[in-house]
Amino acid sequence: MTRKPPSASVTLEDVARVAGVSRATVSRVVNGRATVDPALRSVVEQAIAATAYVPNRAARSLVTGSTGSIALVVSEEGRQTAQRHPADETHPSFAGRIFTDPFFGRVVGGVMGEIRPRGVQMVLLLVDDEQSRRQLLNYLRQGHVDGVVLISTHAEDPLPEWLADARVPAVMSAQPVRPVPIGWVEVDQRGGVGLAVDHLVAGGRRRIATVTGPLDTPAARERLAGFRERLAGHGLAPAAEVEGDFTQAGGAVAMRRLLELAPKADAVFVASDLMALGALPVLHRSGRRVPADVAVVGFDDSSAALACDPPLTTVRQPVEEMSARMVRLLLDRLADPAAEPLSAWFSASLVVRDSA
Repeated sequence: MTRKPPSASVTLEDVARVAGVSRATVSRVVNGRATVDPALRSVVEQAIAATAYVPNRAARSLVTGSTGSIALVVSEEGRQTAQRHPADETHPSFAGRIFTDPFFGRVVGGVMGEIRPRGVQMVLLLVDDEQSRRQLLNYLRQGHVDGVVLISTHAEDPLPEWLADARVPAVMSAQPVRPVPIGWVEVDQRGGVGLAVDHLVAGGRRRIATVTGPLDTPAARERLAGFRERLAGHGLAPAAEVEGDFTQAGGAVAMRRLLELAPKADAVFVASDLMALGALPVLHRSGRRVPADVAVVGFDDSSAALACDPPLTTVRQPVEEMSARMVRLLLDRLADPAAEPLSAWFSASLVVRDSA
């Protein structure tokens, strides 16, 4: 098929004729419906490219009520964060942390990879206190977007309940702490940490410590629980537990504290790669060789793992795949608002490199 310049005069019927399918099938593809067979979707997408079809989103919005856009909302508890690390040069602002954390870059990549072929746009919204959450809710109620992919980091975040009460279609990045009629995706946090502990024990490590994430977040609590459970299964107790904050600077602070509490630790599970990136130089400066003296395992398998010296052994969570699934769950919800919200579990895996 030959590409043509974009043309507003091309109709759904034109695309259907080129693809050899019905107008209804083309409409389902254009509107991002998840009920189209992948092979058929590919044929239609090729026909769209060949005809240079451009959807008239303004007209379609009037007919369907659809805006053709979704919001990626990142919600964090600003007051709790400020208490953990008062503002200074080593602890960037909420927005600064979001844009420098490799985890969120992977989330955006997964979302964009799923919506771009569907012609759907993404709006990024950051909220970290009650006022910004209420402003967000008003924005969503006014119909500026069709639905929400929600990245919520705090156990007491009221936003999931607010979205459900406002009947805003949404999917969360983690299983909610309290029952909420919202779809979600989740990785097996405990199982992933178990893989890390098994690897360390198999390597002869017995004095295993951990730098946790902030324990007011469900992910950090789950990872700590998995750490304790798997150690107990091996007949071991934690050498030390120090709370971190999922930042590079926080990882350095936590590692210094851990070395004070457990100077003879021979392994450390660090609950995020970004914290491990901050923790490893502290070990080096203290004279500990990695992995000869202290083995280190992280969590995420983000770009920070490869920036570590040595490259970090880490638990991989398939963030891009999880983010894409959130989008598909949201589009299914938009296609059938009366259906029950659906959820999905993902397995973690261990990526072995040079640190353990």
